[in-house]
Amino acid sequence: MSEAIKVQSLSKSFGSIHAVRGVSFDVSHGEVLGFLGPNGAGKSTTMKMITGFLEPTAGTVIVNGHDVLENPLAVKKSIGYLPEGAPAYGEMTVKSFLNFIADIRQLTGSNRQKRIDEVVERINIRNVYEQSIETLSKGYKRRVGIAQAILHDPDTLILDEPTDGLDPNQKHEVRNLIKEMAQDKAIIISTHILEEVDAVCSRAIIIATGELLFDGTPTELIAKSDRNDIDHAFRLVTSGKSDANKEPAS
Repeated sequence: MSEAIKVQSLSKSFGSIHAVRGVSFDVSHGEVLGFLGPNGAGKSTTMKMITGFLEPTAGTVIVNGHDVLENPLAVKKSIGYLPEGAPAYGEMTVKSFLNFIADIRQLTGSNRQKRIDEVVERINIRNVYEQSIETLSKGYKRRVGIAQAILHDPDTLILDEPTDGLDPNQKHEVRNLIKEMAQDKAIIISTHILEEVDAVCSRAIIIATGELLFDGTPTELIAKSDRNDIDHAFRLVTSGKSDANKEPAS
């Protein structure tokens, strides 16, 4: 597996608040990394730095050989990003929004509509294709967000709470999609649903108050609990870490 993302000594401060403190990890193609932590742990801030939407206070991020500070456009081109709360532009229909994203991603020719159609079918949003985004349920909005993230078929995906708001069947569909895509992509998913880590992730890291506390397989995480319970293991790893240094709301 080739290395897709390398994070080295990454830090971010907002005045006196240290949201991320010297975090280091890497992700390879063919790997799904579960990014875990309590609220305010620094997860979203770290993901925004990896994708180039937020500048680090210190440290480096290399994505597919490109430094996020020195070549941010190349990084953005190679990443599909589902941020918290996406998508925006509620007045747009799903159709117009995906065509807008296709313009941004410079999809042209016959491949453009073919790719849109493939993604619409794969994410199962054809029945809301002509609806405005503001009229959609939270679950459908999340699916449209995933659609825009994978539209240009990037080899690196950063997904912040990809199954948030989805019903059990939709969660199952998205988890299967993530596992399928993981064969040739590097994927980071931030999630508060610990069963999701066991279901789709090949590796997990935990941060709290901006510090890296654990990096290993889901099996290794579960082994930290004498109850063989991933929720209990998570609580044990993060015990003693407060949410005093919360990242700003995003």
